[in-house]
Amino acid sequence: MTSTLTRTELRTLSPHARGKVRDIYEFEDKLLLVATDRISAFDVVFPDGIPHKGQVLTQLSAYWFQRTRPIVDNHLITANFTEMPETIRRFEELRGRVSLCRRAEVLPIECVVRGYLEGSAWKEYQAGGSVCGVALPPALKRRSRLAEPIFTPATKAVTGHDENITFEEMSRRVGAEAAQTARDLSLALYRFAREHLEPKGIVLADTKFEFGWLGGKLILIDEVLTPDSSRFWVEGSVSAEGEPISYDKQYVRDYLESIRWNKTPPAPPLPPEVIDQTSRRYLDIYARITGRELIV
Repeated sequence: MTSTLTRTELRTLSPHARGKVRDIYEFEDKLLLVATDRISAFDVVFPDGIPHKGQVLTQLSAYWFQRTRPIVDNHLITANFTEMPETIRRFEELRGRVSLCRRAEVLPIECVVRGYLEGSAWKEYQAGGSVCGVALPPALKRRSRLAEPIFTPATKAVTGHDENITFEEMSRRVGAEAAQTARDLSLALYRFAREHLEPKGIVLADTKFEFGWLGGKLILIDEVLTPDSSRFWVEGSVSAEGEPISYDKQYVRDYLESIRWNKTPPAPPLPPEVIDQTSRRYLDIYARITGRELIV
């Protein structure tokens, strides 16, 4: 099996944070984001890595960061390994999975946009006919395409689960102007991506964006429109009755549901076939979106 990178220890650089997937280091006045091959599901990190996952996340984000700059500026300086300072290039294991980024003050909200009724949105709709305070028409089915995409913010939990909140609650937490700007940008980014993906036969069911303050403006940070942060479905496979063909973490979630895991740590080991099929899905969606194979 192809080797994976699930943890980094870059001793000449100062650690900044370690997330579920990314190891973040300080580099001068900037940040170095390393996308490992770790995978999380139901907010639990698994012991097994997914081959090439970190490379897909880094290079697909770079693809989208470049194309969405007319909508909103972002934190990426470069994800091209050959353009990195020599201090970084000495770590060959980072090739293809590292991003040099400007440092921003993180907006503490997950900015989620949904074009289809799925996941926690479907459960919330079943309970009360609305999602994050947004009223929806009655009698919608699971995975129904919404007439217009909706903005459904969530808290950024350091541990445990993120919590869906209303736009009014988001405004209370971060201020009305910041909330409005983040919502407008998120919806514009979603619509741009959907128009880009539909001709490729890809349905963008939902996705999340993260923003940060830099120079008095909100910019796009973290990752963007990856299979970790989005639900990608194959067009024509979407119905209320059966599971759509997905190119994201749903394959892992479905496996975990099938073994009736209790969704609490420790995470169970993933079978080799689940690891392999997940890796194939990540590589496939990268190729479908970008029109080129990932160089690994």
